[in-house]
Amino acid sequence: MTTPDSDGLLAEQLLRFTRRVHRIQKRHIELAGLGVTPAQSRLLRTLSHWGSPPRMADLAERLEVVPRAVTTLVDGLEANGKVRRVPDPTNRRVIRIELTDDGREALRGLHRSRRSAAEEILAPLTSEQREVFGGLLDTLVDGAPGHGC
Repeated sequence: MTTPDSDGLLAEQLLRFTRRVHRIQKRHIELAGLGVTPAQSRLLRTLSHWGSPPRMADLAERLEVVPRAVTTLVDGLEANGKVRRVPDPTNRRVIRIELTDDGREALRGLHRSRRSAAEEILAPLTSEQREVFGGLLDTLVDGAPGHGC
């Protein structure tokens, strides 16, 4: 059984771990020279999961940010040639966002960077510990029944 003190310690460890993961991933992205920020990389990954180019409002909803934040991210990615704004074929007032070839190449680089970051993060663990850790992460990601977001 856990106590409030042990739960507090776990919460602190979890926060420190997530900060470390973000720091290492950011460093790997920078070393790869992809020219994207972590927030832009998240938008690119999200964009890649759509079958057809989404509206900026769709991206904002999926990313759980305000539309203005998506506009800023798209502006930066468009300036770097990673995405482009395209008119909706059925409603010319609607603008959709699509990946460019450079954007798809950046996604491949991001995948490699994230993988190398994960290798660095997991390096201290044995294969058995990695298996247990993966199971624990699955439990935490899925959440307890009735406690999901």
